[in-house]
Amino acid sequence: MKTVVKRLYEGMFLVDSALAASDWDGVNDAIKKVLERSEAEIISIRKWDECSLAYEIKGKSRGTYLLSYFRVDGENVANIERDVVLSEKIMRVLILNAEPMTEADLEKDTPATAAESRQAKAEAAKAEAAKAEAAKEEAAKEEAAKAEAAKAEAAKAEESPPVEAEAGKEEAVAVEEVKPAEVEVASEEPVEEAAAVEEKAVAEAEPEPETAEDTKPAE
Repeated sequence: MKTVVKRLYEGMFLVDSALAASDWDGVNDAIKKVLERSEAEIISIRKWDECSLAYEIKGKSRGTYLLSYFRVDGENVANIERDVVLSEKIMRVLILNAEPMTEADLEKDTPATAAESRQAKAEAAKAEAAKAEAAKEEAAKEEAAKAEAAKAEAAKAEESPPVEAEAGKEEAVAVEEVKPAEVEVASEEPVEEAAAVEEKAVAEAEPEPETAEDTKPAE
């Protein structure tokens, strides 16, 4: 019985860019079916890049490359290449031995994934900047509201003193109106006392009227 030894291979598949853009899942499924038909163990399938072709292939001038790593019996590599030729969705394939490659090599970013990573970081930075700007605007609104409230409070405080002053003025007027009456009442008492003293003095100065005995001649 023959022992099957599966080796690591790298496959670069080329598809029409328009088809990749409109039916990405269909393109991936087509590549998976070709590999699985040859009993390959798929490790990964990722977009490599998109570019203009040096010459037209099957009437297409622009293509998208997909990089795949898989393990397969070396005798089945030819079967994969034959199935790609017969495929309606895959235009070309280049298969290379990848045994010397490490796990880190297999996980390296492709030009497409690196561009997607940069775009994701740029979008995240943009979102963070927008968030910071929104927070800044919110803080500015809060400060403006506080300033407006303080201004209104100051205006209210400026309006309050005249009212208190007016009340004090009215109270002063009331006191002034009361004081003359008190003075008048207080001044009437000395006048009455002076009149009583004067009447008493006049009474004491007047001679007492002579009685009959006072006018009777002496015997």
